[in-house]
Amino acid sequence: MKQVHSEEKKQFRKLFQQENIDRFEDRFKVLQVFLETEHHVTATELHQMLRERGVDLDVNFVRETLQFMCRFGFARRNRFDNGQQRYEHLHLGQHHDHMICTKCRRIIEFRDNQLELQQSRVAESFGFLMLQHKMEIYGICADCLRQRVPLMPLSAARQGEKLVIREISGGPTARLRLLSMGLRIGDRLEVLTNNGQGQIAVAVDFTRYVLGRGMAQKLLVSPAEKGAAAVSESTATDRAAATEPPCD
Repeated sequence: MKQVHSEEKKQFRKLFQQENIDRFEDRFKVLQVFLETEHHVTATELHQMLRERGVDLDVNFVRETLQFMCRFGFARRNRFDNGQQRYEHLHLGQHHDHMICTKCRRIIEFRDNQLELQQSRVAESFGFLMLQHKMEIYGICADCLRQRVPLMPLSAARQGEKLVIREISGGPTARLRLLSMGLRIGDRLEVLTNNGQGQIAVAVDFTRYVLGRGMAQKLLVSPAEKGAAAVSESTATDRAAATEPPCD
């Protein structure tokens, strides 16, 4: 990798001087620090990294330099699910895709040769000339999964998760309201939207439901994969109990 970075610095110097880009030495410092990280960084984060190394440059200058680096093929700009611009190295001859954890925002790079071949085959089957592509897989990383409690309120679930309703808390009123909506213990649902505030949209089979955050906190859920066996054993009993009017 050091050899790759050495070649990139040579090409950076040649191209930036060839194009008469101003303040070359300052821009070269931005490149040097950028090459030190293998993370996907924002302009603000890179600006802070420069300051920590004693390089005091305006954040707009850093952002402009990153834009030049994208234009000349030294960096690639990405917008993941939150829309924030992040920059990564663009090493020649290397391609990778991304997995993004929707909880901790960790970005994991991966490459799968079989997947690359399959994508090419699919494009060819449609007579499509594939020039470039990117794959972004959103989910929850292994570290965040280990930290999750087995039972959690629906309000804490992430968009796209498939869950099983395990309990309804909040007393008779909350239970009756959810039952009147058509939600039952043992139902498997998919989280359609949850941006951390406001209402949450979920789907059970082919029916959509919209819940306020307060009500979503009263639905205790577990991942469908882990809870499937337990749910199958208790669904009949739970549903029978759920449909009976609660005693005051």
